[in-house]
Amino acid sequence: MNFVQPIRDPEMIRTIKQYLKRKNERNYIMFLVGINSGLRISDILTLRVADAKRAYFSIREQKTGKQKRLDIPYSLKKELKKFTEGKEDYQFLFESRKGINKPIGRSMAYKILRDAAEYVSLEEIGTHTLRKTFGYHFYKQTKDVAMLQEIFNHSSPDITLRYIGINQDGIDQAMKKFKI
Repeated sequence: MNFVQPIRDPEMIRTIKQYLKRKNERNYIMFLVGINSGLRISDILTLRVADAKRAYFSIREQKTGKQKRLDIPYSLKKELKKFTEGKEDYQFLFESRKGINKPIGRSMAYKILRDAAEYVSLEEIGTHTLRKTFGYHFYKQTKDVAMLQEIFNHSSPDITLRYIGINQDGIDQAMKKFKI
């Protein structure tokens, strides 16, 4: 299993957003939901239009079976409102072109992200990159590892910091300064 990284550079995030928005609105919104919610891709892909019309996401996590409620940030709410216009509440938010009212699959989400990563020459990316990117920037803005641990349902702050790549940042900085 490959270890994926968060997207640390805000400029790279902006470039990916622009690229996806030009290419495909559905893919752009999927990226936005991922980096603004911290939800796992398996939970993102099962969202329906009705879920995006509320002020918060209320889901039962597929991996843990736990109920989760997260407010939707205002900037994401605006984009979701535009994206859901004219769509029925029962429709999947990220509909596949295959079949009637079926969501895209995890492998398609991966292909979308790989394509965007290739565009910006980014390596070590996968579907978890969205969740990790949210976590990384949430931590950088708030410095609240306990709250992030709660959002991610992790059992310790150490796991959360390792997951979002903060420990790796420290190692990278130390190695740059290291000399014998």
